[in-house]
Amino acid sequence: MVGRAAVAGLMCLLFGAHALALPTAEDAGLVTRAAGKRAVGYFVNWAVYGRNYQPQDLPASKLTHVLYGFANVNSTGGVYLSDEYADLQKHYPTDSWNDVGNNVYGCIKQLFLLKKANRNLKTMLSIGGWTYSPNFHAPLGTAAGRQQFVDSAITLLKDLGLDGLDIDYEYPASAQEAADFVTLLKQLRQGLDAYSSRVGLPAGSFLISVASPAGPTNYEVMDMAGMDASLDFWNLMAYDYAGSFSNLTGHDANWAASGSNPGSTPFNSQQALDYYKAHGVSPAKTNLGIPLYGRSFTGTTGMGQTFSGVGQGSWEAGIYDWKALPLAGATNTDDDDLLASWTYDSSKQELISWDSMHTMQAKANKAVSTGLGGLMWWETSADRTGGDSAISAQVAILSAAGGMEQRNNVLSYPESQYDNLKACFPSS
Repeated sequence: MVGRAAVAGLMCLLFGAHALALPTAEDAGLVTRAAGKRAVGYFVNWAVYGRNYQPQDLPASKLTHVLYGFANVNSTGGVYLSDEYADLQKHYPTDSWNDVGNNVYGCIKQLFLLKKANRNLKTMLSIGGWTYSPNFHAPLGTAAGRQQFVDSAITLLKDLGLDGLDIDYEYPASAQEAADFVTLLKQLRQGLDAYSSRVGLPAGSFLISVASPAGPTNYEVMDMAGMDASLDFWNLMAYDYAGSFSNLTGHDANWAASGSNPGSTPFNSQQALDYYKAHGVSPAKTNLGIPLYGRSFTGTTGMGQTFSGVGQGSWEAGIYDWKALPLAGATNTDDDDLLASWTYDSSKQELISWDSMHTMQAKANKAVSTGLGGLMWWETSADRTGGDSAISAQVAILSAAGGMEQRNNVLSYPESQYDNLKACFPSS
């Protein structure tokens, strides 16, 4: 028997702007699975400002998941949106100013419209991130704090029409914090499945992922097997291996370690993935993180050498958007053994570690050959568009190797506080 959420989802498809001719029960958001790769892109709410990157700019037909960041956590464990203007209020040209009722706009509405047009696209709220993660430690250490986190996160999911939650906790720093994190994820899974049942959807309809570290100091603390029982997939942050915080110039996101220039590879993705696998995380549940940026070093003679500063960057010192690279006057080098690239401008003595298109494609092939579940990109506003898109080029390789994961999103949210979302945006 099809649940009431399924019926509502069918009505959304029948009468929405992107109606399908012959909707089925699967179109209502019931769980459907097929073997295939994931393509997971972070969309950050601050991109709508100076970067002028809007949800409509996402390569939605290429992605299987969008992680929308970031939500914050208060002192009692409550999860809340960090920018209500960008998230809920910003009006786009197609939005009316005369709607009746309690309605949602902003990025949340635009992401839902992308879901209607691309049924394989799931949207997930990312909670935490580097800036907000310190707020996790205290509330997650208490039963009341964990319950408040779970209750408030699920309220946001059902209000905002999301398909899941991405927990970006950087990082549990002790065995006790690691255990508390396992408990939180278990409670979150139970809470999401209870909500699924309440609205007539199968258990597992809503997803949980984590952004996870690639550095031993952080990942060796985690109870990976305990976490994995509650997770749909892991997003390995396989980047930030070197930067302004380093003693020497180094690779930002290399796959392997260098035998000839070890100072250039203080970390590597292969070591991290081997550890995850040995501690209960299947490669098929792991997405390799890909940086859509490069880290710069100035006053240096080359890779693995000393440096005196960092470059100007696109939006912050030392970090250039992928679409801005290589800089004029710089020469690129690809290392096929390390799966790493860098540019160097001898006149400026500036080195930038990044992933060239060549290395991007090599990493996609490596993800396929090692059985990884897919790729994750941080973050989408830094990509080029059209035929020069790194995301599109890598997705083409994943797709050719057996296709992309097929799992319909959810379109029915009968408990949302927002009238237009609950009605599936019938006028959009």
